[in-house]
Amino acid sequence: MSKRKACIFLTVLSISSIVTASFSALAQEKARIGWTGINPAASPIWVVHEKGLLKKVGVNAEIINISSSPIAMQALLAGELDVIVSSVTTLVTSRLAGADTIMIQTLVPTFVDHIVSLSSITDLRQLIGKTGGVNRSGSTSDLGLRLALRRVGINPEKDTNIITAGDAPTRLAAMSRGFLQFTIMPEPFVQEAEKLGFRDLLDTGTLGIPFHWNAVLTRESITRSKRGMIANVVRANTEAIHFIKMNREDSKAIFSKYLNLKDPEGLERAVRAYAKVLPEVPTPSPEGVKTMLDDLAPRNPKAQGADPRQYVDLSFVQELESSGFIKRLYGK
Repeated sequence: MSKRKACIFLTVLSISSIVTASFSALAQEKARIGWTGINPAASPIWVVHEKGLLKKVGVNAEIINISSSPIAMQALLAGELDVIVSSVTTLVTSRLAGADTIMIQTLVPTFVDHIVSLSSITDLRQLIGKTGGVNRSGSTSDLGLRLALRRVGINPEKDTNIITAGDAPTRLAAMSRGFLQFTIMPEPFVQEAEKLGFRDLLDTGTLGIPFHWNAVLTRESITRSKRGMIANVVRANTEAIHFIKMNREDSKAIFSKYLNLKDPEGLERAVRAYAKVLPEVPTPSPEGVKTMLDDLAPRNPKAQGADPRQYVDLSFVQELESSGFIKRLYGK
């Protein structure tokens, strides 16, 4: 090849590479996703990030952890995020205030925390007259504790004293010093509590209370303007759920990274618990919203007449299921 032909070839190749890169960049949709809470309930979005499940379907996603669900919701409403992974509490309070927030997918459709107590407490009725601790008043775990107690015939407001007591390690320390007699926490912290001699008194998941502990939330305006991107987010989360259910060891490695936990038994228990509760078909249900509305109704007149069906958009998961994608995932 002559020098002149070689120069032409290299120029064409360079231009071709630039054009290809430009088309590749254009093909990549952008998504900004925020998730809250260092808790295994957020594990599907961890898998989405670690395994590049959105990149695989042409979405360039910025996935960030945000310190609290109210801050995440503010960012969503301000247009700084497209999607947040948070609980139904955030959805309901924002929509009652007039926002166009909507749930498009559930991840954890019930409460999964355990009520942990001093070893001397052997029966739930013995919690009457005792002091319990939660991470923060009004949080999802606080609501879970109160609803669980009501479900077993204990009035949390009249029969117990529930206080804000900090994160799980802080609450365990408070129990060790006798400031608390019970608390509520998820795996893998339940295992840590048992090591300290405390009792796993009740798995709230066995009560079957419909409630979206963690879900995928966005705005109705975004579902219209970026429907393809939102559909891909739902698809990626669904694939991540399958990954957690089917890839125990790889999932433990991801849980270990995000929970900063090395204990093999604790990781095994956490992955096992969430693999069980994550739904194959993650359709958001109005019933999971109604639980929250019913709890708010005595204090918020707007919640009394609210229709839970208006809080969920079933179409994204329904379309994914109709396409056969979920059946193919599970080999059905």
